[in-house]
Parts: sequence; structure tokens; C-alpha cells
Amino acid sequence: MHHRQGLGRINLAVLATVLVSCAGCRVLSPTPIKVDKQYVAPALLSDNGPQVEIGRPNKLLDGVGNVIGIPSKLLLWDRRVDRHKISEDTLITLTQYLEYNNLAHVKVRANQYDPLDEWRRLRKNTSVAAPIRYTLGTLAVAGDALLPGRLFGGDHFNPYTQTIHLYSDVPAIALHEAGHAKDFTRREYQGLYSIAYAFVPIWHETLATEDAFSYLQTIGDPGQIAEANRILYPAYGTYVGDTIGNFAPGAALPIYLGSVALGHVNGRMLNRLNDQQLAAKPEDSDPAVTVALVSSE
Repeated sequence: MHHRQGLGRINLAVLATVLVSCAGCRVLSPTPIKVDKQYVAPALLSDNGPQVEIGRPNKLLDGVGNVIGIPSKLLLWDRRVDRHKISEDTLITLTQYLEYNNLAHVKVRANQYDPLDEWRRLRKNTSVAAPIRYTLGTLAVAGDALLPGRLFGGDHFNPYTQTIHLYSDVPAIALHEAGHAKDFTRREYQGLYSIAYAFVPIWHETLATEDAFSYLQTIGDPGQIAEANRILYPAYGTYVGDTIGNFAPGAALPIYLGSVALGHVNGRMLNRLNDQQLAAKPEDSDPAVTVALVSSE
């Protein structure tokens, strides 16, 4: 017992040291995903349906989903997470990103449940080899059907149907999921890449998150950059915590929560440093240039 308590105190001390030493570090650089070539199924590209579909509001269903999403809201400290009501601003930010990156084949389901159409898109998505598409892809579509995000939430990108499922009203989260779509589209062997994602997701999550930061820097919106620091850093902490926790199952929970806490501290410290630099800038400087300089650190 005393040995376990000692290890617990050591773990907490280590986490506290990491929190202090990494606060304000730009761990996630604003790096765009480089796309030399896109691999898109012709049948998805020629689909004449709307790119964005919004689920019909249902007060009871969405209310229950909002309550189920409370743990996610607390984890990222934002009540818009798994809100099940997506604002026009979030959808505009997302669709502008898709247009900017030539992702016309990607479907967006904003709080929508449509497993039949997802099955149709699965059949059309020949960018994933048939053996993987009709095994792992079928399981993914079935999982969304049996545990609908319309109720349980969980923003995600399904590479087997090239669909973004969105339940949170946070533009930064939407851009992160769109980053996955951009990343998968440049992969010639998307089925194998999806298998790699199942075993080593931290690599895919890093690329998508850094691409979101890069896009926000490109459009030069300091408000959205600050929001991304506040949301995407703790979200990234969940992936880091999961990865490290796999190597230390006995301490998985404190590692996970510590990683999320580190993300919160780091994102907020970055915003504080950015605010201080903006406040210290010369009055006659160009605001656009200042934002670019602050965002590129």
C-alpha cells in the first residue's frame, strides 16, 4: 500500500513538473498537410447530393444527447462540445475549408443520422480496397447505425464513406475532422492507412490538428486561433494520454487526465502570451502582420 502511494505521489510530481515546464510551448506547429495528388472515388465526386446535410431538430433526442455529452463538455471545458446543434458560423468555416482544399467529395452530416446513405457511400468509395471496405468499412457504418452519434455524440471522420460526422458547435473541432479528410484523400492506399490509424492514431491526429492551426493562421482570424489553442490542445492531450497510457495500464487514468490538463494549461498560456505580444505592439504597426507573427511562433 505504501509503495503504491509513493508511486502515486511520484506520478503527480512528474505531471506537475511537465505542466510547468511545457506551459506556453507551441507543441503543435501550424503545418499544412501537403497534398501532391488526390485519390478520390469518381462515384463520390460525381454525387449530385448536397455536400452538407443537417439533421432535423428533435428537442427530446437532442436534449438527451446534450446530457450524454456532459463528460466531453467537462473534459474540454466547453458547453458547445456534443451540443447536437450546429451553428451557421461553424458550418461556413467548415465548408470554406473544404472548398479551399478541393474536398468536394467529402460529405458533412451535421447532427444527422442516415445509415442507409452511409452504406451507399461505402459502396461507392472505391478509393478503399474492397476487402477492407466491406469488412472494416461495414463495421464502421454498422457502429454508427447501432450507436448513433445523433444520440451519443462523438465528432469523427469516417474514411470508408468519406464523411464528417459533426455534433459539436466548435469550428476548430470541425476543421480538425476535415483535416483527417484531407490527409486520407492524399493517400493512395487509404484502407491500409485506416488500419494504421486504428493502431497508431497519434500520428494522424497530429497531422489533422496542425493542419487546422495552419488553416486558421492562413485566414488570419485571431479569435479562432485563440479558440483553437483553448480547444485543440486539451483534445490533443486525450490522444497523447491514450497513447502513453497503453504502455502503463496501471496509471492510464492519471496519465490521461494529466495530459488533458497539460493541454488546457498550454493552450491558455499560448493565448496569454499572444495577448501580451499584441498589447506590446507599436500602435502604428499593421494588425494583420502582427497576427501572423504571433501565430507563427
